[in-house]
Amino acid sequence: TKPEDATFAARVISGWLTHYLTADTPQGTAPVEHVRVTETGEGKFQNAVQAGRHRLFADEPESAGGLDSGASPYDFLSIALGACTSMTLRIYAEHKKLTLGRITVDVSLAKIHARDCEECTEPERGSGAKIDRFERVISVEGEVSDELRAKIIEIAAKCPVHRTLETVAKVATVVRPEGESMLRQL
Repeated sequence: TKPEDATFAARVISGWLTHYLTADTPQGTAPVEHVRVTETGEGKFQNAVQAGRHRLFADEPESAGGLDSGASPYDFLSIALGACTSMTLRIYAEHKKLTLGRITVDVSLAKIHARDCEECTEPERGSGAKIDRFERVISVEGEVSDELRAKIIEIAAKCPVHRTLETVAKVATVVRPEGESMLRQL
């Protein structure tokens, strides 16, 4: 068996398995408005992720000590940006009754020096810090005029995940014993 065939088979089986995970699995049933992430005990980093009724795995690549059985945490950030961008553009196109072909969004993430960031302000560039820089490439099937291309860039910037990533978000953290209700808001 070729290594790439074995990897493909493992990913197919993993995807199939997540469809059949039940509430008896360690991740339990998270409320619809929350995401639950639970270690599986398989490998060093593998986690079962439940978002409403959707289940999948998060993991790190083998090069980082993981099993590469799911997207990495940074992959999930890129997934969120790409999916939100595509959905925001589709909502806009439908609202404006625009004929817009299939949308594909490629997202890459790199840590760069702020001084090398073209999108950063002068004070940010002068900070000497490293920043996370997402590069988003939007492809649309069919003809796209210069006017529509400019509008796509404008609307993509209105994607809620884009806005969250460009503002300062806060994370509230609470440690609770297993089994205690999540009803208390953070």
